[in-house]
Formats: sequence, C-alpha cells, structure tokens
Amino acid sequence: MTDQHRWDALGCTGDWVDTPNIDRLAAEGVRFANAYSNSPVCVPARVSLATGQYPHNTDVWHNQRHTLPPESPTWMRAIRDAGYATSVFGKTHLHPHLGDLREREHLLHAYGLDVVDEISGPRAATRSRTHMTQLWRDEGVYGAYKKDIKDRYDNKPWVVRPSPLPFELYSDVYVGQRAVKWLNAYGEDRPWFCWVSFGGPHEPWDTPEPFASRYDPADMPPPVEQVPDDHERPRGLLDEKLEQRPELSRDEIAALRADYAGNVALIDDQIGQVLKVVKKRHDLDNTVIAFVSDHGEMNGDHGLLYKQNFLNGAVRVPMIVRLAPDAAAATAGRVSDALVELMDLGPTLVDAVGGQPVEGSRARSLMPVIADPAREHREVALSELRREAMVANRDWKLATNPEGEVYLLYDLRADPQETRNLAGLPEYEDVQRDLTAHLQTVVEATR
Repeated sequence: MTDQHRWDALGCTGDWVDTPNIDRLAAEGVRFANAYSNSPVCVPARVSLATGQYPHNTDVWHNQRHTLPPESPTWMRAIRDAGYATSVFGKTHLHPHLGDLREREHLLHAYGLDVVDEISGPRAATRSRTHMTQLWRDEGVYGAYKKDIKDRYDNKPWVVRPSPLPFELYSDVYVGQRAVKWLNAYGEDRPWFCWVSFGGPHEPWDTPEPFASRYDPADMPPPVEQVPDDHERPRGLLDEKLEQRPELSRDEIAALRADYAGNVALIDDQIGQVLKVVKKRHDLDNTVIAFVSDHGEMNGDHGLLYKQNFLNGAVRVPMIVRLAPDAAAATAGRVSDALVELMDLGPTLVDAVGGQPVEGSRARSLMPVIADPAREHREVALSELRREAMVANRDWKLATNPEGEVYLLYDLRADPQETRNLAGLPEYEDVQRDLTAHLQTVVEATR
C-alpha cells in the first residue's frame, strides 16, 4: 500500500514513471482501471478500508483526530481469525499521529495485527514517536529532518529537494526493509499475512538520491488545465480549493512531478526486494498479493496540490490483485473496467483465505471480477468528504455539496481530464437527476 499515489503513476497506467515490479503484479494478476477511494483524504479512506464502511456510516469525514474503536470488526482480524500470523510495517492512520505511537500498539493488535512497526506521515513524524523516529534520533539525523520539514512548510511547501535523511533511513526504505527482515526471519507453521504500508509518495517532494534525479522534469506530462465556468451553479469544496490555489509555475510543477516519479520508483524498488524475499521463501507461487493506495495527489493538475477533492488526480487510485499463479492463469494480465472502491480490497483478501465476512461491512469481494474481468461489480462508485458525496460510472461523475446541491458534473467519455464542469446546465438536467437518484439510492441502501 502507498499513500497519496495517483492512479496514473505506474508504468502500466501511464508513460511517465517506470514501475517494473508493480507492473509484474499487474501482468500476473488483474488491474482495476476504475478504482475509487472512498474518501480522497487519509483518515476517512483508511477507516473505510479497514471496516468496509462509508464515511456516512463511520462519521469520519475528514482528517480528524479519530481512533478506530478497538472492538471494530476489520478484515485484518478476519484474516487472523482464519489462522494467519499478521503483521504491519508502515502507516495505518487508524488512530491519531500524535505522541508515542508505540504506546498504542495494543490498538493495532485489537484490529487484528500481531506484529506492529508503525510509522506516521512525513509531517506528523516531527511531533510523534515511533521505532523509526527513535532510529533517526539514535543516528543523529532527527534534528535535520525536523528542520527541513519546518523550512519547507514555512516557505514553499512544494519545494523540491532531497531529504536530509540518509537513503537507508528514508521512511519508504525503512518500511520496505522492516518487512524484508520480518519475512526473512518468519518461521512459524501458520501461514503469514504482511501489510507493507509505505508513507510515500505523499509530499513533501523530498525523494533521496539516486532516485531524486532519475526523471527529467522536461519529460513529465503537462498539468491538466481547467476551463473557467461560463454559467451559474452551486458551489462546493472544490471551488474553495480552486480559490486558494498556490501560484505554481510550469517549471515548479514539472519539478515536483519528476520528484514524485522518483519516489514511486523508489517504492517500486522496495516492493521488488519484498517480492524477492517471498520468492526466496518459496512462497511466491502460493501467495496472494494486492497493491493499492488510499487516495491520489493532484501534482499541479488544475493548479492544485495534495488531495481533498473529487477530481481524478485525488479520488482515483491504483489497484491490482494477483492471486497464486495456478489460480489466476486464465485472467493474468487482464484489466477490469468494473467500478470498484478502495474498501472492496478487504473482503477480497478475506475471501482469498476462506475467512468469515466482516460484520457491518458494505464492501464487496472482487473475487468474482478476478475470475471474470468482464463482469460488472458496482453500478456506481461512491466517495465522500466533508459531508459532500461523489458518484461515478464509466460515463459520468457527479458531486453534491453538504446541502445536497449538484455542483460538479463531468462527461468522462468526452472530457476524461475533467476540464469542463457541466453542473447546472439545462441540457444536462436528465443526467443530473439520474445520477443524483443513484447517489441517494446507494446512501440509503448502506445506512
């Protein structure tokens, strides 16, 4: 799992970053081309992933200080209950990134994870304690890290420069190598489950060498430009974000995209090292492997950075599920256009181990689609943020503000880059009415 990873930032989905190891998983499994986050921001997306419940169920609508109750049913616990030794290395964000995260490992155990080495996000790492930050302190680099983060966000948050951390202590390397170490040493009779949850390519744009200079900014795709509205319509969160846009130059956008691509390549390299250990253990042919992210990153599209909107750059995520080769030979390398949601990964993994369904989950296993990639999965995909809601099918995307007014409407066939907002135009009233009815039906059916 990655954090803030755009759907198109893979070799198999775009042409601006090389990811041979993730591409290998896609070639051996099924890639889901229309995967949407249940919320385009960390905490609600991750709570939905863990529980199979929407923000309108959990009441987690933004990056609030939320602790998932320890008694909450989760797919991780269902996997452990099925007889697996479970572990997590990296970020979960199922409780606040404040204080000493090591003192709250009991929460992760309750969620279903036996072995825990948790990290916080990049900014939160300056004000929280983890095994990783303790290592930084012991190695004498923690002060430089905190100073670098403060300088970035006191000035230009989108500044591009390598991290002051040595390569081997960079957070994504730390996470990958902790997983490698555990897998190398694992010797129990029980089958194992390992959640490798990288903190990148989440900003800041601080990829270390040799990956920082791997990509030329001149080779990066240009940002999507938005067509200004020429009609009246209701307003929503995206309008607020657009009004607060930073003044980004073309060169700055190209530079941050190149750095972002370098971070993705670094993570891909770590994934390759994890897969190498799985192969060394002779487990590769009987291991289910999934790849996903919690949400995307705008990276300059529409003049925006970060996430917290329903545009493609923020709300669409990469998703790949690779079963054991003998179980998936017939569909290996296929691409499914089915509408799927981030939280659908949980019941898929539970299905794969023969576990019991998670109580209260609204998520749906992808196993039928993996068996037949031409199969439909959902009529629409639903995402929610700050009491706004978005539904998308293959042709259209619609979003409503907290008052229930339609303020976004995009024709995804004619305008895949979402440059022209059609909300409020009389000629699209029927489309708005139909999608709004779908939205209401999904929300009511999942309360």
